[in-house]
Parts: sequence; structure tokens; C-alpha cells
Amino acid sequence: MKTKLMLSLLFFLPFLVLAQSGKVFDNLSLPSKILKGNRKYAVYLPPDYEISQRSYPVLYLLHGGGDDQTGWVQFGEVLTIADREILAGRATPMIIVMPDANTGTRGYFNDLKGEWRYEDFFFEEFMPFVEKTYRIKGDKRFRAVAGLSMGGGGSFMYALHHPELFSSACPLSASTGPISLESAKAWLEQRNVKGTDEQIEAYYKKHSALALVEAMPDEQKKSVRWYIDCGDDDFLYEGNSLVHIAMRKKEIPHEFRINNGGHTWTYWRNALPTVLGFVSEGFHQY
Repeated sequence: MKTKLMLSLLFFLPFLVLAQSGKVFDNLSLPSKILKGNRKYAVYLPPDYEISQRSYPVLYLLHGGGDDQTGWVQFGEVLTIADREILAGRATPMIIVMPDANTGTRGYFNDLKGEWRYEDFFFEEFMPFVEKTYRIKGDKRFRAVAGLSMGGGGSFMYALHHPELFSSACPLSASTGPISLESAKAWLEQRNVKGTDEQIEAYYKKHSALALVEAMPDEQKKSVRWYIDCGDDDFLYEGNSLVHIAMRKKEIPHEFRINNGGHTWTYWRNALPTVLGFVSEGFHQY
């Protein structure tokens, strides 16, 4: 009898181990009419996704400049970290979606003249596709956005542009955009992007986290839960600090953390568990 029991346990052990591991697919794609071509993305599915029938909250996790949808998979070790935090009970099971913003024109925004409309693609095509394809709870409360560097800027802008869609936003080492209209003009000139004064001013007002925070109406101050994190040796430290100060002055609730480190994957891997825990608090009753 004991021998049969042991054999049964040995038979089922591999399945029990597999059931405790999530899965990552990093070479998926969808067609885009807006961007006129296929767009790649990666997705993390939590350990119990394949054995349950329930729907899950979702975290849109944005990569930085020079990476693509595989960045958080390859360098950020999202599978290992998410599995560990979920199985330890520090994060709730969630789906993590990582889009590619490095193909064609790099970045998460529409360009100055509206000829490259990545942000429109994200909200009009990508997000509806993802939330129809996977068992995702499609309510604001169960949706969050986070990212590093360029993706931190995307996290800022997406949550500031659409506070009705995200419960939490977690910019890490974020590129916060120009801190003044003059710096916006200089930034565009460096990239040989030309436009009218009206176009440049409109671009600045929409793509500067500082300008968006300072213009935020009172009724939106508590709409999004903010966790902002930047290393003390990071070259983007100033912009993040100025956004923090602006939020303090506007009395916008937020968490602001300065930790030891620079603009490195070591820093972002260390930050990811805290991000997963923070967005999980928003997904839960608290």
C-alpha cells in the first residue's frame, strides 16, 4: 500500500510542480490598422491560469528605450519574480502584458503631427485585443500600468491621460518628459522634429508629466494610486523629483521612493516585487 502511495506521489509530483509555475510567451503578435502592420507583445500568465476558469486583473508592464517586448522577460526576470511573489502571497495572481514599442518609431506616444499613432494603437487596438483574448477583468479597479525609463514615461502619461482606466501606476526611473516649453522645443529640435508653435505647445502639455500634474483638476487627484521610484544615481532623478514636488504641492496622494542605485536592470529587478505588491493592494479590498 505504501509503495503504491509513493508511486502515485512520484507520478503526480511533476504536475504539482508545473501547476505552481506561470508561463511566459514573448513572441506573440496582433495586426494593427493604425500602425499599418503586425505588432509584437509578450504575456505572463499566472500559475493557476490554465487550471482555473476565473478572470484576472492585469498589469501593463512597459519596457525602456532600446528594448522590446522581451526586455522584462529576458532581463527583468518577470516569470521568476512574479511566480515567487504570487506563490508567497505578496502579490495577487495577475496577467502581465508587455507590448513592443521599439519597432518603427520608438516610443509609447503619438508623434507631433499624428503620423505615427502608437498611443492611439495602445488604447484603441492593443488593450481591447488583449482583454478579449485573455480572461481579464475589464474594470478600472483591476487594471494597472508600470514601466521603466521610456516605459516609466509611458506609465506616467497613460495614467495621466486616462485616469478612468487605471487603478494604479508605477513609473520606475521614468523619463518624465520636458520640464518646460523651452526644453520641449530644444528636445524636438535635437531630433530634427519640426512643427508650428501651436503643435509644439500642444505636444508639451500632453507629454510632460510635470505640466499634466500641474494642470490636474481637483476631482482627479485621488483617481490613480501612484508609486514612483528612482535611483539616487539615476540621470533621470531631477524630473522624477520635480514631479514628486509638484504632486506634494497639488496634494496628490502618492508614494515616492529614492533607493540606492542607477539606471540599471539590477535596480528594476529589485523594484518589481514592490510594484507587484503595490498594484495588488489596488486590486484587492483595502
